[in-house]
Amino acid sequence: MNRSDLRRIDFNLLVVFETLMQERSVTRTAERLFLGQPAISAALSRLRQLFDDSLFIRTGRTMEPTARALEIFHLLQPALDSIADALSSANEFDPATSASVFRIGLSDDVEFGLLPPLLRRLRAEAPHIVLVVRRANYLLMPALLSSGEITVGVSYTHELPANAKRKVLRISKPRLLRADRIPGSLTLDDYCARPHALVSFTGDLSGFVDTKLAEFGRTRHVVLAIPQFNGLSTLLAGTDIIATVPDYVATALTAHGGLREDDLPFECRPFELSMVWSGTQDNDPAERWLRSRIQMLANDPENLIVPLRQ
Repeated sequence: MNRSDLRRIDFNLLVVFETLMQERSVTRTAERLFLGQPAISAALSRLRQLFDDSLFIRTGRTMEPTARALEIFHLLQPALDSIADALSSANEFDPATSASVFRIGLSDDVEFGLLPPLLRRLRAEAPHIVLVVRRANYLLMPALLSSGEITVGVSYTHELPANAKRKVLRISKPRLLRADRIPGSLTLDDYCARPHALVSFTGDLSGFVDTKLAEFGRTRHVVLAIPQFNGLSTLLAGTDIIATVPDYVATALTAHGGLREDDLPFECRPFELSMVWSGTQDNDPAERWLRSRIQMLANDPENLIVPLRQ
């Protein structure tokens, strides 16, 4: 096909195709694109004629792509990314007047430790925008980015979609939190003897600390596992329970009083806190502004201190 033949192509069909590849469902595709199911079915019929292939085979409740559909998707997605970049780069973004809706994914530690100062910065610069936050982690982030439910996310990351971008925001170290007033730091024996609280999204009773302790032939006793950091300060108060948390979470929790933070009694590797985003939004002025503000907050420890509630 030469360039002049592109005149007979309805590019809306390509958007429908991409969304069908992501959702594998006519119903969910219609919801994503704010169209009726008959419109999506009609678009799929035209796509099948265009590519001379069935493209999707119904298997149970899902639409499984054919080999030809997978081949087309592999070629099409970078092209759609480039088109989106070309169109978005022509748009201007004024944070003072914009009413844009931003959809971001944050792991619980980031939501607790970084979102409050980020929200204050965004409200100061862009008082009319809307921020929609989805709970995410390294397991959920790839699907949320691929489906378009979020355009940017912050968490520890592992595998990402092929068209995603990634930038390390900060190298964080784990810190020890305690509510007692016993002077001095904990020894390794003290650390292993004390009861521990663990924040676990999946409800696991072990984590990276246990892997490290196993290298010394040591163990700890987890007596409490909770799904989020928000209640940790209240739960530790008045007990001998200790917790190991990222440094930015420790900063936020100790700023309210009642807890103190210490170094761990053993060396533990730091971890990378990363920002990831969809390649389709790489050059969008509004998204670039948002990413710059996220990076600004994550890189500046002074911005992570949450003031005491009045």
